[in-house]
Amino acid sequence: MLDTRLSPTHTVSAHGVRMPVIGFGTGWMSADCVPIVAAALSAGYRHIDTARKYGTERGVGEAIRASGVPREELFITTKVSDENLHAGDFARSVETSLKELGLAHVDLLLVHWPNATIPLAETMGALAAAKRQGLARHVGVANFTVALVDEAVRLCPEPLVTNQVEYHPYLDQAKVLAACRRHGLILTAHCPLGRGRLPDDPVLNEIGRPRGKTAAQVALRWAIQQDAIVPIPRSSNPARIAESLDIFDFALGDEEMARIDALKRPGSRIADPTGRAPAWDA
Repeated sequence: MLDTRLSPTHTVSAHGVRMPVIGFGTGWMSADCVPIVAAALSAGYRHIDTARKYGTERGVGEAIRASGVPREELFITTKVSDENLHAGDFARSVETSLKELGLAHVDLLLVHWPNATIPLAETMGALAAAKRQGLARHVGVANFTVALVDEAVRLCPEPLVTNQVEYHPYLDQAKVLAACRRHGLILTAHCPLGRGRLPDDPVLNEIGRPRGKTAAQVALRWAIQQDAIVPIPRSSNPARIAESLDIFDFALGDEEMARIDALKRPGSRIADPTGRAPAWDA
């Protein structure tokens, strides 16, 4: 269990990375996301997650420069899309991302989605090359199943540090979480609030109410109290952005954690794009 005195800058470690325990997601925001990311940085986020496919890299870069936060205090993640996983396309994607961000390197570079039509060995070689060239300090994958994680770890010449997957109380991700732990990977949790499905949950609200906490705050606390899980909530509302960071002054008991674990239900997967998603483990 995390010490309640910890802050958003507390880090989780894996294979040399020190990743802030909570991040701010920028998926599917407007390209003009500068004020939103600026609000996140002002609230105290130091871990910002973007991707080539999101169209938010330029806005993230502008917000970083305007914030005055020293680069060394930030942890920036971006991703290469599934259509760019051949080695040449991969390298061009990384170059474009860095240009859009206005950065010499990112802290973490991910393969955004697997692509069964492109050899994974080629993609892992390109991912490792980006790290060896100093364009990314660490590398990982996203939306990979257990079998794909096993194969990626075997094929990548550089250590992977995370698998970023959908993770929230309604979705059973026990198998992929076990795979991450077996390989010593951080599980980065996208959609940690179920894209708005959790705030009305009676169990989460019952747990949070005596503490003056919302269901969303309880769900995020549940995530960070597990071993090596880093949620990346997103919002365009400054009050909600700040609220998601206000989870370090309380802790959940074992019985409360178990009640939240029991919320898993079939049909709860949200990120399941046709033609891109692999055959999920659950």
